[in-house]
Amino acid sequence: MVMTETPAAIVEEDVPLPRRPALSPSRAGDFKQCPLLYRFRAVDRLPETPTVAQVRGIVVHAVLEELFALPAAERVPDRAHALLGPVWARLRDERQELADLFPTDDSQDHWLESAAQLIDGYFTLEDPRRLDPEARELLVETELPSGVLLRGYIDRLDVAPTGEIRVVDYKTGTAPREIGEAKALFQMKFYALVLWRLRGVVPKQLWLMYLADRQSLRYTPDEAELLRFERTLDAVWQAILRAGRSGDFRPNKSRLCDWCSHQALCPEFGGTPPEYPGWPEPDAGDESVVDRAD
Repeated sequence: MVMTETPAAIVEEDVPLPRRPALSPSRAGDFKQCPLLYRFRAVDRLPETPTVAQVRGIVVHAVLEELFALPAAERVPDRAHALLGPVWARLRDERQELADLFPTDDSQDHWLESAAQLIDGYFTLEDPRRLDPEARELLVETELPSGVLLRGYIDRLDVAPTGEIRVVDYKTGTAPREIGEAKALFQMKFYALVLWRLRGVVPKQLWLMYLADRQSLRYTPDEAELLRFERTLDAVWQAILRAGRSGDFRPNKSRLCDWCSHQALCPEFGGTPPEYPGWPEPDAGDESVVDRAD
């Protein structure tokens, strides 16, 4: 069975037991891109202000999740558009700082219209009235034979009556070029590996939906490929552990630095990182190494 979030055991004063550190697609990608970025996000847990594009993605994902909670006949464009305003209002109430992203009502209205266009893009790619997903926004985790704990969120899981599994991921950007495509497939192979280890079935299809330009990328993994990918994750985790024990998370300067929130603390830009807090031990809680960004 796929594992979903279960209530933590209750100890004295109702404090949940901490969970082991885990590797997620986002954090694995961070380390491969720049070990220091991984440290800032996973170990130091430095705050980052989300961009309007990131928040738009969160809102669109939430709308699509709620859409599939409706009866099949009601999953139409007008109904999805009606969900957009309430979803944004709820998110804004939960995180007051998001309101500061829009200096005027006009800028917010323009942003909401761009989110509505992404929802329209979704409806050009499939008809949700014909689907009955097994799960949406599903948290899954498994431990590899090497001891690496993998954890991540799947946008949608479709299971056919005959047992075939399809993993669906919504992307609110445009279809990427070769490098971006490899990064997206890394995330999907991660989910495929977790599901294979949990269910003993290799997903039949990995489906990436690019809502901005209304394109799709479909991929069929096999066991040999997932075994190779498992070895890749083992190697990434061992490199993370070595850096974690020594505190040696080196920056890797690239064009992606232009979008980094932590340049002021990066030696490549004349900054000084905060004092290293030490690597979280296995009982220090999983939130130091995995986040909801996946």
